[in-house]
Amino acid sequence: MAEPPRFSLVVATLGRVEELRPLFASLAAQSGQRFEVILVDQNPDDRLVPVITEFAALGIRHLRAEVRNSSFARNAGLACCSGEIVGFPDDDCVYPDGTLALVDRAFREDPTLGVLTGPAAAPGGGLGSGRWAEGRAAISRRNAFTTVICFNLFLRRDVLERIGGFDEALGVGAEFGSCEENDLVIRAFSCGAVARYEPSLRVVHPDKRLSEAALARAFRYGAGFGYVLRKHRFPLSAIATYLARPLGGAILSLLRGRWLNVAYYWQTLMGRLYGWRKGRRAST
Repeated sequence: MAEPPRFSLVVATLGRVEELRPLFASLAAQSGQRFEVILVDQNPDDRLVPVITEFAALGIRHLRAEVRNSSFARNAGLACCSGEIVGFPDDDCVYPDGTLALVDRAFREDPTLGVLTGPAAAPGGGLGSGRWAEGRAAISRRNAFTTVICFNLFLRRDVLERIGGFDEALGVGAEFGSCEENDLVIRAFSCGAVARYEPSLRVVHPDKRLSEAALARAFRYGAGFGYVLRKHRFPLSAIATYLARPLGGAILSLLRGRWLNVAYYWQTLMGRLYGWRKGRRAST
């Protein structure tokens, strides 16, 4: 009988084809690790079949999801996982060489560890995709928004099963379009799981901040942030801080004549307010 995989890697995808090739190539380079790849395909056609065929050596399990919602897709993939540790690489990220070995070592060295995260690395070097904590840290409510991003998130499968997977009201395709991973990790450590941020664990992802694409999703992403703040009953002092930051960014950008930035920060602020108001339903 074949030994079960150490890792299950759930990739939710929609609308991308070429981006999957670098991801799958980087997974194929993770030498010495046993893993399964579960591709949850939200496309209405067979556009991914040639890519799956090209990387047949990975043994990709191809699932279909008619609902265009990233959290729904990841939960569908999670239901099929057999690995002890589950990761959720984006369809446009890349795992540097040794990524899974680092994760494997961390979980072996600390049997109490339930959640491991790291920052996003920009393709050109350095960090990208948001603010990041500076050093290794236990993840808590205090730093849950500077230590967690979905494509660099690994959890023991029993932790995921205990907390019930992703909240499908959050994430791409949902009304509240972000912070599903922050919500997941907050629920995990609130249930007693040990969660740790490791800055040396880096996954490469396109840095899309302050671009036209970022502006188009700023309100929905802000709504997810506000929703999670309300769902988990963050204090008003924290909420005020998270509202002040985009407001300050909008004012500063206005003074500097950076109109794209003004629109981005304003949409973020409006989204956070909207999500916080709507989050009353989840917090009761």
